[in-house]
Amino acid sequence: MATRCRVRRCGGQIATRHFQRCDLQVSLRPIVPHPNTPPLRPLPPPLPRGALALPVIRTIGLTQPLQWLVRGAQDMRRGGWLSLAHGLAFAVGGALIALLLGERFWLLAGAFSGFLVVAPVLATGLYAISRALERGEPVNLQLIFRTWTRWQYSRYAVQGGYWGLVRFGLLLALAGTGWVVTSAALITLLAAHPVNTPMDFVRHVMLARDGYLFELWMIMGGLMAAPIFASSVVAMPLLLDRRVDVLQAVLTSWQAVLTNPLPLALWAALLMGLTVLGLGTLLLGLIVVLPLLGHASWHAYRDLVDASALPERQPPEGAV
Repeated sequence: MATRCRVRRCGGQIATRHFQRCDLQVSLRPIVPHPNTPPLRPLPPPLPRGALALPVIRTIGLTQPLQWLVRGAQDMRRGGWLSLAHGLAFAVGGALIALLLGERFWLLAGAFSGFLVVAPVLATGLYAISRALERGEPVNLQLIFRTWTRWQYSRYAVQGGYWGLVRFGLLLALAGTGWVVTSAALITLLAAHPVNTPMDFVRHVMLARDGYLFELWMIMGGLMAAPIFASSVVAMPLLLDRRVDVLQAVLTSWQAVLTNPLPLALWAALLMGLTVLGLGTLLLGLIVVLPLLGHASWHAYRDLVDASALPERQPPEGAV
């Protein structure tokens, strides 16, 4: 192969210059990857326009929720006082509700259950602790402060913010408020006598012989609680961990329930039973029970959802 340059501009004059002919030989060799180089993943097929990218849902065993409690207890021990501080905040919040509505048990019963509806949002700090322990990151007050004050940030959405956590929290708060109103209406309109104390609730609602108010109250509560549980069982940890919108998180949560109905029915029973146990100890049991359930819920998300294909949500680098 010959290369020759014939023209050069010099002082406004054109001069010629010849370069010596050179022969260029090119030899192609196969590229051998380094032995430690991970294999490339094939690109996924493009999604149809308007379709949502949902993570893969794993199938789990029936007794897997018991393992979540074990790992939740381990995280609570490693989280130390920060985990228990969340439980103390729950207990103090419950005590304030009882203090304000102590003479209006017709409203208090719904308020307590509505408070538990929004518990997945209030447990966001516990999810962050479990995630940090999983990654080997420090667990301190700065972590909790970042979790609660920088939820709107994401590396992939600096402009406009990331409001999925807030939107989902508002939806749960709206659902909890709806149940409080429904519960209060049922008790005040259908009870034969005024219900102002816990004993009034037991006598005139639970043990009433001339009606089925308690059964109706339980059925209505179950009809409202079941879709809320199915919508939120993994939604909040997913919103914290990955950059998805609320619809993706809710559909993923429903998919997890439909794929594993029996294990998640057991998980719902454990959530309800342990929460009632915490309430039955004059709210003191909530100091331990709710951190335990919050950490266990993170492990439920990690076992049920393979979110590795979704972009990770984290604060932008250098953000204050």
